[in-house]
Amino acid sequence: MTTTGNDAGDILRVLGEDKELPGRLDAELTIFNNRATGADDEATLNVRVDDADGELVAGLTGWSWGGCAGINMVWVRDDRRGEGWGGRLLRAAEDEARRRGCTEMSVSSFSFQAPEFYRRHGYLDTGRREGIPGGHVDHHFFKSLVTDPAAAVRLVALVELAPDAVEAGQRYEDAVLGLLGRHGGRLERRQRTGDGRTEVHLIRFDTRDGYDGFLADPERVALREELGDAAPTTRVLEVHEV
Repeated sequence: MTTTGNDAGDILRVLGEDKELPGRLDAELTIFNNRATGADDEATLNVRVDDADGELVAGLTGWSWGGCAGINMVWVRDDRRGEGWGGRLLRAAEDEARRRGCTEMSVSSFSFQAPEFYRRHGYLDTGRREGIPGGHVDHHFFKSLVTDPAAAVRLVALVELAPDAVEAGQRYEDAVLGLLGRHGGRLERRQRTGDGRTEVHLIRFDTRDGYDGFLADPERVALREELGDAAPTTRVLEVHEV
C-alpha cells in the first residue's frame, strides 16, 4: 500500500482489494448519470441455466438503462458446450431487454473468446483495441433490437475539406453528423488528419431507407447549399465485414 497526504489532512492511498470503494463509486456515479440523462431505470439483467442437480450449466450477466442494454459476461460449462446454450442465453437476454423497452445491446469480447459467436447472432463490429495480453484483441459489438441486422448499411466516408475553408467545413461536418440519429444512423468512428483537411467517417444506418432519408434531409441539403463552393468533397464507400 502506498500512502501520501497533504496539509489539510487528506490521505491518498493506493490499495489492492477495497470492499467498500466499488459499491460507493457505483452508487455515486449512478446518481450523477441519472441526473445528467434523466434516465433512472438502471437494472441488472441476468440469465442462468441449472441442471437437474442444481449445478450451474451456463449464465449471462448484463444490464439495462435508458433504452440501452449491455452484456458483461457469458459463460457455458465445458462439458455442456456445443448444445446451443450460448445462443439461448443471448436470445433470452435480448427478449428481456426488448420487454424493458431497450432498442440496442452492446458487448465486448476478446479474440480468444467468442467474437464470431456475436457476429453470427447479428452483432456488428464498432471498434477494436489492440494490446491485450498474448497478442489478442478486444472486439466491441453493437446490435439493434428493433431492426434486422442484415438490412444495415455500413459506410466509409472520405471527406476532403476545402483548403481555404477548413474550419467552416469542420463545423458543417459537425452539424451534418448530428442529423444521423433522426434517420437511424450512427457515427461509429471519426478520424482526422493532422492538418485537419481530411476526415474519415465510419457510419452505420439500420436500413437503406434511413440512409436515403439522410441524403434527402432538407436540413442537410440547406447546410450544404449554404457553404456553396466551400462545401467538403466526399467519397462514400459501402463496406462489409470480412
